[in-house]
Amino acid sequence: MERVTISMSDEFAAELADFVQGYHYDNRSEAVRDLARLGLERARIDHTMTGQCAATLSYVFNHHTRDLSKRLTDAHHDHHQLHIATMHVHLDHENCLEIAVLRGDASAVREFSKAVIAERGVTHGQVSFVPITVSAEAHAHGDAGHGHAHAHLHSHPKD
Repeated sequence: MERVTISMSDEFAAELADFVQGYHYDNRSEAVRDLARLGLERARIDHTMTGQCAATLSYVFNHHTRDLSKRLTDAHHDHHQLHIATMHVHLDHENCLEIAVLRGDASAVREFSKAVIAERGVTHGQVSFVPITVSAEAHAHGDAGHGHAHAHLHSHPKD
């Protein structure tokens, strides 16, 4: 069996101790192994999704982590073709929640999401995929069809 050493804040260590006691584990190692299995299962990003997709990428990050805000902004700009919208929420004095709505090839969305979630200082990252078809459609907008007709992309969820 391999031994792994981890560092954690005093608050997190206390929470872990409460978990060990509350769930009647014999020791921390057993609890951490079970929690790691659950975390790995939850963190597993769907690799079966192919083709076009819409997706939500949500994550929490500590904006005081050195250069993290800049790294995240640069990553988003470097993949601007995937972005539809981003919402930024200040959770407290240190932590922010971002939710990015993405659209594009599933493999590109998956790799971008994995890179963001893996950034040091990002926590609680998760991505959710919706398979779509994208089509160019021409139609008029406006009152009773009086607007000018033009073509633009529509994304339709797959059944």
